[in-house]
Amino acid sequence: MRHILVINPKGGSGKSTVATNLAAHYSHKVDRVALVDFDSQESSLEWLERRPERYPEIVGLAGHKDGMRGVNRSTDVVIIDAPARTHKTELTDLINRAETIIIPVQPSPIDMDATAKFIDELSGYKKVSSKQLKIGLVANRFKENTLIWDRLDNFLEKQKPPYIAAFREAQNYIRAYTRGLGVNELPEYLAWPDQQQWDPLITWLDSKRSQPK
Repeated sequence: MRHILVINPKGGSGKSTVATNLAAHYSHKVDRVALVDFDSQESSLEWLERRPERYPEIVGLAGHKDGMRGVNRSTDVVIIDAPARTHKTELTDLINRAETIIIPVQPSPIDMDATAKFIDELSGYKKVSSKQLKIGLVANRFKENTLIWDRLDNFLEKQKPPYIAAFREAQNYIRAYTRGLGVNELPEYLAWPDQQQWDPLITWLDSKRSQPK
């Protein structure tokens, strides 16, 4: 069983977008996928309620109520959607569960400052410093040809965790969310630019670079 934690203590970074799209992707690759929503707003679970029955099943769990207790041992991949303002005991509990962390970052000075502090906080965990847990950064909801996008791109390149992928702001994410789908499940003619932007992250997740030693 593999646990992928999507987290950034800064609210509005697009954690649920990343988490739901990862769950949709892995639902086509493995037998059992669980999506555990630790945010009381339950955005990921609301997405899952919209999912058509003809698509591969994803088990949804309200982690903010029951923790990880409902995850079946036969589950192949667990996607954990962390809440905003996760620190101290709650953060420690989630880190202890995960093998891989993905940190989405939006193009704003506030988000970049918060992410820098969070990366510094993570570095204090033995599981991170001993490389038992792998961390990847992704740019989220960027608009091309803007100064703030250039700034975010440069910021992520300078961080110690690897900068894996960048996802543009696009209507396809709204289309997918309202249908309970991932962008990979939208028609290729409609969503191919966004589908291609996920390739680097998926390649990294499936490579040894994102697996603990």
